[in-house]
Amino acid sequence: MSFELVCRMLEDRGVTVEQIAEIVHALQLPFNPNLTLQECIESVESVLRKREVQYTLMTGIALDQLTEEKKLPEPLQTILEKDHPLYGVDEILALGITNVYGSIGLTSFGYLDKLKMGVIGRLNQHGTGSVHTFLDDLVAGIAAAASARLAHQQEEWP
Repeated sequence: MSFELVCRMLEDRGVTVEQIAEIVHALQLPFNPNLTLQECIESVESVLRKREVQYTLMTGIALDQLTEEKKLPEPLQTILEKDHPLYGVDEILALGITNVYGSIGLTSFGYLDKLKMGVIGRLNQHGTGSVHTFLDDLVAGIAAAASARLAHQQEEWP
């Protein structure tokens, strides 16, 4: 039930598993030229099946929604609406997802947090009426974790 719920929550916010998988594919293709998008989809789905990931997504999406509805106390309301650069709780929450497949995901998360690849860039745009202060980082965390999962499945280095 929770897997389907978080997939539906992501879709309601304009994010599909395939969009996240496309980011994973772009991250891992240089290291695994035979990698398919389907393998990336399966890796994203595997990450989304972890209960700690599901709970983190539910929390971050709820905070974004409450911000859109202007239901948070000040100054938190304004800080989240503007995605203030010194507010790092969104990244901290996402790092919980990033770490589910080890520390290798940290470098991918940092890369995605700066580059804003794919759907992450769209989510990071402000002034659209929607708030994605948490979701852009959560999607980056999912992609980083799915990428780390695939990296761990590759053969050992010589």
